[in-house]
Amino acid sequence: MEVLMKPIAGKASLSVLLGAAFLMATSSIGPGFMLQTAAFTNDLKADFAFAIIVSVIFSIIAQLNVWTIIGVSKMRGQDIANKVLPGLGYFVAFLISLGGLAFNIGNIGGASMGLNIVFGIDTTTAAGISGILGILLFASPKMGGVLDNTAKILGTVMLVLIGYVAFSTNPPVAEAVTHAVAPTHYPWLATITLIGGTVGGYITFSGGHRLIDAGITGQEHLKDVRRAAFMGMSVDAVVRILLFLAVLGVVSMGFALDPKDPAGSAFLLGAGEIGHKLFGIVFFCAALTSVVGAAYTSVSFLKTLFKVVERNEKLTIMTFIFVSTCILIFIGKPASLLILAGSVNGLILPITLAVMLFATHKSAIVGDYKHNKLLYYTGWIVVLVTAYIGVTSLQGIAKLLG
Repeated sequence: MEVLMKPIAGKASLSVLLGAAFLMATSSIGPGFMLQTAAFTNDLKADFAFAIIVSVIFSIIAQLNVWTIIGVSKMRGQDIANKVLPGLGYFVAFLISLGGLAFNIGNIGGASMGLNIVFGIDTTTAAGISGILGILLFASPKMGGVLDNTAKILGTVMLVLIGYVAFSTNPPVAEAVTHAVAPTHYPWLATITLIGGTVGGYITFSGGHRLIDAGITGQEHLKDVRRAAFMGMSVDAVVRILLFLAVLGVVSMGFALDPKDPAGSAFLLGAGEIGHKLFGIVFFCAALTSVVGAAYTSVSFLKTLFKVVERNEKLTIMTFIFVSTCILIFIGKPASLLILAGSVNGLILPITLAVMLFATHKSAIVGDYKHNKLLYYTGWIVVLVTAYIGVTSLQGIAKLLG
């Protein structure tokens, strides 16, 4: 049987924990993340800070609940769902894999756009190159190390470059802090979209499934699991805040962003031609890491349900990337697919999180583990609020389709 990563024994390696954290963070910091943040900041200005704060709080609660149950049970999300309700795991796996495919089409497009900006390569050719690079990353026999290092290195590059641009635009930080607590109006569609893009769909499970493959499971590793979840959310929150401030600095100077490329125009207006080149590098890094995260996690949802996938895991992942690339090249570039996928994944979040919370009461899943009550009850608050916001935002999601 083909195994993607061999479990490790003994004390959890900091490198593996960081790898899982960065895998989750960089999975959420993709082209859609950048487009969402730039577009919403352009429209909402400082009020978007409220959506960021709420999404970060909700995301931390969701991640800690999901990673904890995965770690304690030593089961992947789909297997937990099947234990809660037979057949539910197949439904969840279908939703998450479909969402992962939608994201990946956009991720390949984002990587090709990044290469076009930096090197001037035709976007169709660049899409092919991006797909090949993604496939090659999974061709290595030492896939665990490659996956961890790719996420850590490219994630750090994004963090540094976005931080530089944020510093260059001199954003109104005090105004952003004020509106984070008291916005002029409450941006619910932006909030559910951010939550969906941060921990919706496959993203919630990416780092947790990575830790299962690394053998960091069981109550003895619970502290390590939660530590990795906190690290991942910290990286994600810092990058999201820095990107928001970078764009806010630009729009606060009175500049209007290009609606066709809000993120790229923000970097161009904020830091000149050098800023635009930096944006190309950041966009490529964000897209490639998201390609890796989406493909790996989507397939991880299928491998315990279908033996043929488990036997040919790496081949299935590479095929997943190949199909995403072909759809982008031959069918076209979906205009609002990434923002739409984030919104839809936000609708998936209350379902998957509710399944995890139900699992805390099943000894067949968690054994004698007693789940933290604060996490449990705040988890249900996230389920109820995201379900409500998701339903009330359906009209806004329909507009994205239009």
